[in-house]
Amino acid sequence: MDNKAIPLCDLLGQVKLALRNALPPSWWVMAEISEIKVNYNGHCYLELIEKNESGESIKAKVRATIWSSVFRMLQPYFETTTGIRLNAGIKIMVKANAEFHEIYGFSLNITDIEPSFTIGELARQKQEIINRLKAEGVFEMNKSLTFPDIPGRIAVISSKTAAGLGDFMDQLTKNPFGYKFYVKLFPAIMQGNDAEQSVIEALDIVYRYDNLFDAVVLIRGGGAQSDLNCFNSYWLNYNICQFPLPVLTGIGHEQDETIADLVAWKKLKTPTAVAEYLVGCFQRAEENINERTMNLVSIVTEKVRMENDRLNRAIMMLKPAVKKILAANAVNLRMLCINLKNSVSQLIIKENGMLRTHRTHLNTAIKVFLNQQHHKLEMREKKNSYLDPFLILKRGYSITYHNGKAIKDAAGIDTDDILETRLAQGILKSKSL
Repeated sequence: MDNKAIPLCDLLGQVKLALRNALPPSWWVMAEISEIKVNYNGHCYLELIEKNESGESIKAKVRATIWSSVFRMLQPYFETTTGIRLNAGIKIMVKANAEFHEIYGFSLNITDIEPSFTIGELARQKQEIINRLKAEGVFEMNKSLTFPDIPGRIAVISSKTAAGLGDFMDQLTKNPFGYKFYVKLFPAIMQGNDAEQSVIEALDIVYRYDNLFDAVVLIRGGGAQSDLNCFNSYWLNYNICQFPLPVLTGIGHEQDETIADLVAWKKLKTPTAVAEYLVGCFQRAEENINERTMNLVSIVTEKVRMENDRLNRAIMMLKPAVKKILAANAVNLRMLCINLKNSVSQLIIKENGMLRTHRTHLNTAIKVFLNQQHHKLEMREKKNSYLDPFLILKRGYSITYHNGKAIKDAAGIDTDDILETRLAQGILKSKSL
């Protein structure tokens, strides 16, 4: 067992003394706030970090304290100078002295702060993101989209409880012209550590239904500059740049523009100004339609007048020509009538001659036909006379009847039947045997 061992408290006491003797009383430190908390008694407790150049890992971390007596002066000084709140995610330059406590360990006690460093650092970060978006060729993509003449279907990304949202809706839906808008709210957190991801998720939902909307409106009320840090983030603005619908921003701050304002299709100062712009689009479209209507009426009226003049001139030129043609045609018509009359007379004479010739031929043919038929009739009469029963009887023949019928066969005659024989002169009756 080593008899030279000392108690932990003594060791840490020596460390505390060594630090006090080795280090100056205070120095300026650059770091990023990763956590900040103000407790009920006014003391501010921070966690300061330093990241590597890629920003992906932490190189150093330390606890820091701003006692309430100092914090009451530093906080308003910093926030009024920079326009942003002391908040997680910002970089600061502070004057601090090192403290080591046997129980609580090493920490920094902050006594002063340099706002200009934070301002410069935010500007540098902002410019780096702008340069990166430009280098990737996406910075102007949303601005290059065509904004619809009548943006009647609006996707709004905002906090449900934001006062700016109410101002926007009132200005839009109660416009004095009676223009109708379809507005769909996609709620999102608009400040704090979760704001960036929340807005990106809302954009993703709108993207799924992008065919149902004409534009996206990104709005929130005014606030401290630090509340708007999410609108300067790389990934949020990368999404805005490549969004397929025009994005309008009305973030409602009066200081420097955010990167979202720069990459959006159009930046308006406030949510109310966004609504006024959309109503103005309807007004411009209506005025354009009215102007085009008036121009069209004017063009058509002038065209009708010109065509009417041209028609009148054509009529004036046509009348003499028509009269001349009618006169020439009247002479031609008279000549045609005379020629037609002569032709018809000659045709009638010719046809009358042909008719007389045909009539003579027809009469001759009829006479020949009648003579032929008369001869045939005489021959038939002579033939029929040879068959006359009376003439047959005169030649010595007779006809025997039974019950009024000429007998041709004796098989049907019974004994004692009365028979009647007709001669040329008289009738004989007899009885069959």
